Amino acid sequence: MSEEIKKIKFTIDGQTAEVLPGTSILEAARQIGGKSVPPAMCYYSKLEASGGRCRTCLVEVSKGSDADPRPIPKLVASCRTNVMDGMEVKNLTSEKTQDAREGVTEFLLINHPLDCPICDQAGECHLQDLSYEHGVEQTRTEFIRRTFEPEDIGENIKLNMNRCILCARCVLVADQLTEKREHGILFRGYHAEISTYLNKALDSDFIGNVIDVCPVGALTDRTARFASRVWFMNPMNATCKCEKCSGKAVIWMKGEEIIRVTGRKDEWGEVEEFICDTCRFHRKDLKFWNVEGPRNIDRHSVISLNHYKKPEEYHRLPENAKVAEIGE
Repeated sequence: MSEEIKKIKFTIDGQTAEVLPGTSILEAARQIGGKSVPPAMCYYSKLEASGGRCRTCLVEVSKGSDADPRPIPKLVASCRTNVMDGMEVKNLTSEKTQDAREGVTEFLLINHPLDCPICDQAGECHLQDLSYEHGVEQTRTEFIRRTFEPEDIGENIKLNMNRCILCARCVLVADQLTEKREHGILFRGYHAEISTYLNKALDSDFIGNVIDVCPVGALTDRTARFASRVWFMNPMNATCKCEKCSGKAVIWMKGEEIIRVTGRKDEWGEVEEFICDTCRFHRKDLKFWNVEGPRNIDRHSVISLNHYKKPEEYHRLPENAKVAEIGE
């Protein structure tokens, strides 16, 4: 019989919890929950080797551990720093952390276009949330912004490199979910960009998940572009019979029309289960889906301001739609 692993004590902004050894500060903060959880633009718990790129999750460690209570002199990336027994961390209560996050946000916005009014990601954009909390009214840079022409990197995927923050989530998805990868980060430094190798198209069965993991509007669904604002659509939990994936998804409806299909995301904006391209792009008819009911959006967004109705009043389903029974 194996010995029970002893948990260690961790505190952030005065809130204490016990977590397993090897847990990162960010994951430990998520276990506690609340507003003290640092934001993350590049870290994704479902993807190996993610994190450490955007620096939005910087925190101040005011006490290293019970064994060595000295504070860490510099801010650390919470997604890549493991907790120690007795560690105390400051996030919202740290002036240094908030100043650093404001600076990181300013850097992320240096080349980012102010096109939220026409971006399909508006209302779901993590950078939009970050800029409202830590952004400044005007940029201090005097250099010309980098600009790129939008390009189709697949039959159903549009790339707007102007909006990309080089978080590399889409590259990790292609590496870990598909059999081959045909895109990545080309060049280095100021000239770095996401692109396909030799203008190849992305056509793997699960490549559409790059849309879900993108924290900004750099990668969007061509089958749903400009069809509707996200806060005008009704997100519904639905399932379908699929041989490639679990078939558990969210269908975004406008009236009786399915505008788009996405994976189900948790309160941190991460997909619970990746779905295949067949479900995402090719099943836009209600006859394919068992509709379970309204999807409540956990993370703060204009979508969560929707006044949800009772399932039977949410919208009138066509006669050919099959609604799943409770417990089915």
